Amino acid sequence: MTTHDTERARAAAYRAAYDEQMRERGCTPDTERVGPVLRTTFPARGGLILYRDLGGLDGAELDAFIAAQRDHFAARGLPVEWKYHGHDLPADLPDRLAAAGFVPDEQETVVIGETAEIAGPPGAAPLPEGVRLREVTERADFERIGELAATVWADDRSWLAPALEEWTAGRDGDACTVTVAESLAGEVVSAAWVRFHRGTAFASLWGGSTLPNWRGKGVYRALVAHRAALAVARGFRYVQVDALETSRPILNRLGLVSAATTVPYTWQPPTEADKPV
Repeated sequence: MTTHDTERARAAAYRAAYDEQMRERGCTPDTERVGPVLRTTFPARGGLILYRDLGGLDGAELDAFIAAQRDHFAARGLPVEWKYHGHDLPADLPDRLAAAGFVPDEQETVVIGETAEIAGPPGAAPLPEGVRLREVTERADFERIGELAATVWADDRSWLAPALEEWTAGRDGDACTVTVAESLAGEVVSAAWVRFHRGTAFASLWGGSTLPNWRGKGVYRALVAHRAALAVARGFRYVQVDALETSRPILNRLGLVSAATTVPYTWQPPTEADKPV
């Protein structure tokens, strides 16, 4: 077997484990099963549609099902995200989502690695001089993380601090650890968190936003290794990231394998300006 064949087999095995363990996980207590999907509602943010597969739905029956999910959230004036994966069936599902008014966002790659390999030995991912890692639990730190993310991404991240507070409280059953990278002056230069998914072999990595003048210095790598080590200590075999193209090559170089692609398809309720006079 060639190296390429070995990598393909490894990616397929990771994708199968991910599909089996991670794709049908309710994110809040307000999650219900509707046919083949889980429909989750975040009261202040909108809805999320998750599924392992669509149980053979196709054609007009699938179109009606998609429209029903959209209309459920439309009646509440909430947006909804349909989390599509590139290996989902039927193959024309993206066209059917678009026909129902769902708009694709940027494609992400699901990358997966073995926690022990990604963590590496102690000291394998040194921080740059003048930076330390600190695990945080206070709302004030979460607010600082929200400000950092808003600066890096130039958008509204006011939802992030309360979300981090909820995740670290474990209100959905999954533990969460949040870590900041700080300069000696106390500036948060990067921040990331890891969620430990109860009943699975997976821990997922999130965040990693880094101030522009601190990129390329090993901060992100150190945060990945630190969180993988936390997962090792808790007995989780895999770490998984939904990676944007900006971080996917870095994560591949660190040993995480590209196992699948995913695209959030989002429907937004019409604004007052959109409504006919």
